[in-house]
Amino acid sequence: MPEVEIKKGEPIDRALKRLKGKMEAEGIMDEMRRLRAFETPAQKAKRKDRASAKKNRNRVRFQMRDPKAGEKKTEAPES
Repeated sequence: MPEVEIKKGEPIDRALKRLKGKMEAEGIMDEMRRLRAFETPAQKAKRKDRASAKKNRNRVRFQMRDPKAGEKKTEAPES
C-alpha cells in the first residue's frame, strides 16, 4: 500500500493528489474499478483482449526500426 508523508505546511489536497498518483501507478485504482461490479467471463476476456492489443500497439510503436527492414541483405561478391 503506498504511503505519503505530509510535509509541514503542505496542503492536504496536494498530499491526496500525490497519494492518488501513486495508487494509479501501482494499478490499485484500476483494480478497485474492476472489482466494483461483477464481471462476466465474456467481459473479462474482452478486457484482456483490449489490454493485449494496446500493449502490442505500443510495442510496435516504440520499437527500434531498421530503415531498410523490408530489404533483403545480400553480401557483395568478392572479386
